[in-house]
Amino acid sequence: MCEHSGPMRRITELPASAELVVVGSGIVGAATAFFASRSGMSVLVVERLPALCSFTTAVAAGGYRLQLEHQDELELVARSVELFERFADETGQAVHDPGLRAQGYLWLARTPETAARQRDLVARQHGWGLGDVELMTGDRARDRFPWIPGDVVQARFRARDGLIEPKRISMGFLEGSAAEVITCVTVTGIETAGGRLSAVLTDAGRVAADAAVIAAGPLSELVARGAGVELPVAAVRRQRVVLWEVPEVPRDAPMTIDEETTAHWRPVASGAYLLYPDAAEPASAPAEQVPADPGFAIRLLDPDSDIAIARTATFWRGVWERAGAAWVVQAGQYTMTPDQRPLIGPTEIDGLFVNTGYSGHGVMAGPAGSELLAQLVTGARRDNPFRLDRDMVPATQAF
Repeated sequence: MCEHSGPMRRITELPASAELVVVGSGIVGAATAFFASRSGMSVLVVERLPALCSFTTAVAAGGYRLQLEHQDELELVARSVELFERFADETGQAVHDPGLRAQGYLWLARTPETAARQRDLVARQHGWGLGDVELMTGDRARDRFPWIPGDVVQARFRARDGLIEPKRISMGFLEGSAAEVITCVTVTGIETAGGRLSAVLTDAGRVAADAAVIAAGPLSELVARGAGVELPVAAVRRQRVVLWEVPEVPRDAPMTIDEETTAHWRPVASGAYLLYPDAAEPASAPAEQVPADPGFAIRLLDPDSDIAIARTATFWRGVWERAGAAWVVQAGQYTMTPDQRPLIGPTEIDGLFVNTGYSGHGVMAGPAGSELLAQLVTGARRDNPFRLDRDMVPATQAF
């Protein structure tokens, strides 16, 4: 049984001091507060919005997978999954259940070139100890999932990957922490003394602090810049289509991805989410309000589109032809790094840390990344593959 430090304390007046100030209350900020509190630090979480966990975390796709391209990130997500599986015991609270459903992640290939890349990746994953990733012929995959289109020649699948509820997880981490939490407060800068952080400045006043962590998702870039720190990150728009009533979608279906386009879908309630992380989407200024493109839904639902979701399941053509499903397009931003791995650790200002840049993997990697960050803040750990000054080899895939 873990030692528990909760519950959190909601406050309305800014305290004069805290050992650690965490900027942001999404899943990364919440987990940072939890692990720092568990280490014995007094923690203040500062959220600029009136509601907790209501920025990018609230509109995340809600998936987790160990089918990843880097071994160090696989190990990070594997630790997060351990936390999800033991969430009540780890956090010491039972109010917020993570909603973990191991329904699998299914990746589909339709060309020999893509199938060869799949085989290479699965071989590497097996070499990293992830032996339960299956490589299936198209026919074998259709035996298991009859809705897979006939032109799919190969698939990779891991049954223990699956779906979670990101906002519940964020609130569970906060509930299980002993942190003080304040909303409607914006961080405007930091104060230093002798080259070291001495206080966090906000629009509600000054908080003397030994350390601070910037964990504000796409807004981390702006918060860091206000402290004189430039982060190697870019905010990139990502959109999802929410369909409310789609009886054709099997409720127990896995997250299903077109390996060639990265268009994908997952069941949710009585509907589905449709997603497509467009690699051609340009970087944009970090923003709280991100405009959505209504045509994004058509691009995914039209079976003749080059990114049609019908390439992954035959029933999506029927959904299009029935034309009875209502949908909405939502948009937010990923915080992307050149190598699509997170930035975790100290900045050039002593006492100022960052925990950001998860490149779309914040929900599944952020909890373990926050545990690592707390260990770095307290000095319990020195080695860190996600340090800010690492060599970054640009990644080629957007998902």
